[in-house]
Amino acid sequence: MNAPAPAPPAVPALYETETTHTRVAPVPYSLRHRTYLWLVDLDDLPRLPRPLRPFARFDPRDHFDGTAPTLRAALGAHLAAHGVADAGGRVLMLAHARVLGHVFNPLTLYWCHDRAGRPVHVVAEVHNTYGERHAYLLRPDERGRAEAVKDFYVSPFLDVEGVYRMRLPLPGDRLDLTVQLRHGDGSRPLTATVRGVHRPARARTLLAAVLRHPWSTAAVSLAIRRHGIRLYLKGLRIRPRPGTGSASGSGTAPQEGTP
Repeated sequence: MNAPAPAPPAVPALYETETTHTRVAPVPYSLRHRTYLWLVDLDDLPRLPRPLRPFARFDPRDHFDGTAPTLRAALGAHLAAHGVADAGGRVLMLAHARVLGHVFNPLTLYWCHDRAGRPVHVVAEVHNTYGERHAYLLRPDERGRAEAVKDFYVSPFLDVEGVYRMRLPLPGDRLDLTVQLRHGDGSRPLTATVRGVHRPARARTLLAAVLRHPWSTAAVSLAIRRHGIRLYLKGLRIRPRPGTGSASGSGTAPQEGTP
């Protein structure tokens, strides 16, 4: 007998978030960054008052291969390319919206449900600071836990090796995500968390978030570069990016990303 579907979160929603990255090797280093994220239904995206539209735009060009007419179509094409049919139910996306013409999403999550409202799989879409994108198709357990072999270059200070252990429960009143990179020798060089609190996506809520975090997506990009420079100055070696034949970041500021 199938378990009843969990109660869905109210969307659209804003989550006031704190992201942490903790490195333990080869140089211990921690960072924290506060911002806000959207949780939206791909079939019912927010309709904002005209004055607020520059602060929250959801554009299909910003996700997957950037060619689909809608976000739902982009996700469906990605699933089909991996031999998976769209389950036909609700899809909830956690992401930054485009703000004042700029967006950068280190991690976008899509919780996919069947027509009965049961969770089926999660797609974790990763963007690096070199303009590249990669998506992992996951089948989390009942606690939202999943694993994926790392096969995409993100941080210039980490090779493309190891396994991600993730905890990605569907957000509710609170958001609580964890991604940990584990190597074959048992080491855990990097752990990232994202925690936040649900807020209804009303006009005044968005305006308050915009005032607390001006040009939030540009601030994320700037923070990634700032922390990358600090790690470089601490002596971390830049690892070659696959396919380049040279050290990534050569001639440019090192850019730290998500795991």
